[in-house]
Amino acid sequence: MTKNDINKLRGKTAVVGLAESGCGIAAGWSAMEIMANSVHDALDDAGIKLSEVDGVFAATAFHSMAAMSLSEYLGIKPKFADGSQIGGSSFLSHILTAAMALDAGLINVAVIAYGSNQKSIGGFKTISEAMPYEAQYDPRMPVTAYALAAKRYMYEFGATREDLANIAVSARDWALLNPRAYTHNDGPLTVNDVLSARPIVDPLGKLDCCLVTDGGAAIVMTRADRAKDTKNTPIFMLGAAMEHHHRMVSEMPDLVRTSAIDSGRRAFEMSGYLPGNMDTVQLYDAFTINTLLFLEDLGFCKKGEARDLVKNNNIGPSGKLRVNTNGGGLSCVHPGMYGLFVTLEALRQLRNSSGDNVGSRLDGGWIDNAKLSVAHGNGGVLSSQVTNIWGTAETI
Repeated sequence: MTKNDINKLRGKTAVVGLAESGCGIAAGWSAMEIMANSVHDALDDAGIKLSEVDGVFAATAFHSMAAMSLSEYLGIKPKFADGSQIGGSSFLSHILTAAMALDAGLINVAVIAYGSNQKSIGGFKTISEAMPYEAQYDPRMPVTAYALAAKRYMYEFGATREDLANIAVSARDWALLNPRAYTHNDGPLTVNDVLSARPIVDPLGKLDCCLVTDGGAAIVMTRADRAKDTKNTPIFMLGAAMEHHHRMVSEMPDLVRTSAIDSGRRAFEMSGYLPGNMDTVQLYDAFTINTLLFLEDLGFCKKGEARDLVKNNNIGPSGKLRVNTNGGGLSCVHPGMYGLFVTLEALRQLRNSSGDNVGSRLDGGWIDNAKLSVAHGNGGVLSSQVTNIWGTAETI
């Protein structure tokens, strides 16, 4: 497929339904039940029948063949399915694959889904191959890998733990405006709260790390021509790209430069827009260092400058750059794999601006007149990076 062929995907498909289920604690529910419930709710949101679904995309840490397991559970016999597992960014990659399959006429309606009950069952055993160059050091993965990146970032650019703490503070401020957020009632954070929290792996403490929750999510995609006739406002995929350069963190070419540099550049190029055009920025913030790295690698500032960009709540509700407006993985929800939730928040903000009623938010929780949003997913240990650009109809 040539560059021109790939760019033909711009605006050809849209999300027409979305939902989440079981976020927080879903005691008594299996991961599959949470995921399937999300699919049913997303289809209801779209006004599309289950019998019309002919493309299924899923990945979880509970099911080695998630797309087949989900299809069987729902009673779907898809014409095309994909259960590719590249970590938390899998779903943003599935969006690109679904767009290609829809545009090629292989399928007509795609569902992309995830579900996890990790919180209520006390964690899960991640499906992973052996890491021969790392296992002998007995690392606490994945946090050890992200701590390495944070430590290197601090060394190269003079960043401090306070710079990382600013990210957690802004995420909590957004969560306080979002009744869906797991920490909505926990109150605000201060930089000192973050710095004095229990150490996990130096330099990261407990509040530098994502939540551990249950939760599922699903979206429904179809071609642009059909999307105009569905129940709610369609949001169009304008750009998408993925890239990965390593699996083990010991093989990462540069601890402070991720392959988001490449996925972001190509996704923005396909979309025809620049980072500065984005009304909201939804980033996979499993750890505070992620936000610094991805703001730089996606082009919102130069390398080493994100620590200044996040000061003074500039990425919070009172700031100029709207980042992780639901509270992110740090303060809203994180059921093990967060990629579909950055997507849901990007879509919700755009649908709300288009007049859809997509759930209550308090003052400041919705971004007025949002037309464009970037959703960025991360998988493994800063390994797989996938960038999606979304827009309303007027942005095509």
